[in-house]
Amino acid sequence: MARSDPGEADTPEREIRLLKNPDGQWTARDLRLGVTAQGASRDVALDNLDAVVEAVNGEGGRTPTDDEIRDLGVDPAVARSQDDDLPDILG
Repeated sequence: MARSDPGEADTPEREIRLLKNPDGQWTARDLRLGVTAQGASRDVALDNLDAVVEAVNGEGGRTPTDDEIRDLGVDPAVARSQDDDLPDILG
């Protein structure tokens, strides 16, 4: 497939490749960002890809609830009082 020069005005904002895997799952890949998501159906794979793209672009996600933080075994008060440094396990 021929690709446009990235500087051209008519270059698409998104180019997505959608594949059905041998196991029946679908894989959607945003070729511009180089991110991939899967789902049980085409629609689910595309919805999951949209969520990944939003997160990469800083537009997605939300602050976790206290219950979600507790489910991870963390005290919400302690978690919210920490600075922005990553925990040792993630650093």
